[in-house]
Amino acid sequence: MTVLTILVALFALLLIGVPVAFALGMLGLGMLYFGGFSPLMAPQAMLSTLDGFILLAVPLFLLMSNILLKGGVGRDLFSAVQAWVGHWPGGMAVATILSCGIFAAISGSSVATAATIGTVAAPEMINRGYNKRFVYGLLAAGGTLGILIPPSIPLIIYGFVTEESVISLFMAGIGPGLGLIALFIVYSIVSARFLQDYTPVPAVSWEERIRASMRAAPSFLLALVILGGIYTGAFTPTEAAAIGFALALFITAVILRSLTWKALWEAMVDSMATTVAILLIIGGAKIFGKAITLYRIPQDISMMLSDVVSSPLGLVLIVSVVLLLMGLVFEALSMVLIMTPVLLPAAMGMGFDPIWFGIYMVIMVECALITPPVGLNLYVIQSVTKSTLGDVSRGTLPFLALMLVMVALLYIWPDLALYIPFKL
Repeated sequence: MTVLTILVALFALLLIGVPVAFALGMLGLGMLYFGGFSPLMAPQAMLSTLDGFILLAVPLFLLMSNILLKGGVGRDLFSAVQAWVGHWPGGMAVATILSCGIFAAISGSSVATAATIGTVAAPEMINRGYNKRFVYGLLAAGGTLGILIPPSIPLIIYGFVTEESVISLFMAGIGPGLGLIALFIVYSIVSARFLQDYTPVPAVSWEERIRASMRAAPSFLLALVILGGIYTGAFTPTEAAAIGFALALFITAVILRSLTWKALWEAMVDSMATTVAILLIIGGAKIFGKAITLYRIPQDISMMLSDVVSSPLGLVLIVSVVLLLMGLVFEALSMVLIMTPVLLPAAMGMGFDPIWFGIYMVIMVECALITPPVGLNLYVIQSVTKSTLGDVSRGTLPFLALMLVMVALLYIWPDLALYIPFKL
């Protein structure tokens, strides 16, 4: 009964327009007060949460991705990839997916990935005759790679909440990330061959390929420095974010000379606004999480799931349905912050590895990014392409199905996520 009351109160606050951060914080504070606990726990919980070294990576990665976005790096990246694969069946779609994957490995941001590649790829694909809904869905889904392929802001938050190694989470995201890229590419090629009526792109000369690759080389180097430094232990994820920001600034301002003072200011303001929103959500979620822990709600839910579900498969199916439903209401970070403390104890009780569960959760959160009414990537692509939300939403359905296929593969073959961090 307590759980139902809390859920009704939370949804009521959200429905009347209270921002997620304040809804969580107000509800958590109310639960502390009416439960007879000291309200001073709320500021103490917020302070202990926000005073974390690992969280410094969030604004730095956001600043880096916004600088790359404003500096036009996405156009050079897309042109280089298209020069190599554009003449394949559905080559522009393949180039779009690969560009999303590469930019995701640089920025760690889903919205930045969707906006950067979408701005460049959408007009060209539509002009070539690709189905508009396919283009919208491809770009919205391709953007979700930004939170699975490391570095990933949601994985940083998950590691912070669970006190698991962020580096292990990053390494675990590589296999599923590459697998999702492969599924998207296969679907794009099959769709282009049998379902699309588009104008193929002619193969370009080797000189053009080399020229385009040289233009995008600094971006590839940036990705290698960030990922290589993290995986070799040369620097922490937070230090990687700082180095990535400095290199992004150098690449766009000095090498490419595509970053203006105005664009730099806009990147700083956008990063600041997003960082404040994220930290407010983290603070509110921490108060809410403290309250539900004191009420022993995670333990009660874990025991309930253990009584109802008798197999790991049953737990995954139930949790997947819950996360899909939650994704209709909450955005990505809110889902990670709210649901991780509730679901992880039950998952570990069933024998699931917390690193595996983190990757599984992030894939399900990816689904939330492309499901209405709060899927952020839907609104990004709608804004970039000047289309309707309905067209974008319908275009994402095949890619949503492919994400669920990846969840199934991850369950059948856990080493898809766990082999690189623990067995390689």
